[in-house]
Amino acid sequence: MSYQHQYVDGTRIHFPIGKVVCIGRNYAEHAKELDNPIPTEPLLFIKPGSCVVGTEGGFAIPTERGSVHYEAEISVLIGKPLSNNPSAEEVLDAISGFAPGLDLTLRDKQSELKSKGLPWEVAKSFDGACVLAPFVQSAEFKDLADIGIRLTINGEVRQDGNSALMLNPIVPMIQYMAACFSLQAGDVIMTGTPVGVGPLNVGDELVLELTGVSRFESSVR
Repeated sequence: MSYQHQYVDGTRIHFPIGKVVCIGRNYAEHAKELDNPIPTEPLLFIKPGSCVVGTEGGFAIPTERGSVHYEAEISVLIGKPLSNNPSAEEVLDAISGFAPGLDLTLRDKQSELKSKGLPWEVAKSFDGACVLAPFVQSAEFKDLADIGIRLTINGEVRQDGNSALMLNPIVPMIQYMAACFSLQAGDVIMTGTPVGVGPLNVGDELVLELTGVSRFESSVR
């Protein structure tokens, strides 16, 4: 599936993909597993829309740039502009859908850059660094504080988290983002990854789920 345009429940919608706004260390146990301090305020970074690929037919990873780590995340599709401290009601009205996604990271490169106190976009924004499954309409999710995210690789569950464990819940998180910079229709929010990240390898078979709502199979090429 091409991600030059977005899809909700298999139907193409009118706006193209925009930027991908990510939050780091939004699950305390994930911060601990990488020996990172827990942020005192949301830690944001942005991936360009050009790095987004779909799950259908599998996806490729770099093979000569060090270890590529998976980070499964609940992804949120924004369908209306948001800016200037939107209310919770405005945020909820602007959410078009939810999907499981992968924030891929060149972990060796990221560690190298962090050790030098340098920005680490190079490790997060390469072509194919954001893998998105098709979105499911937001109406299917009655409680945003109880959305499960699960990643299975080669038959083994590697990550199994829930939005209830987020340090910054989905709506306040998006409010914070929109107060920092405008969000547009077609932007995607990646809400952080639970504990259990690790390396991907060519040939891995994956299952990405929003637990009990959507399930997508893919593979690493």
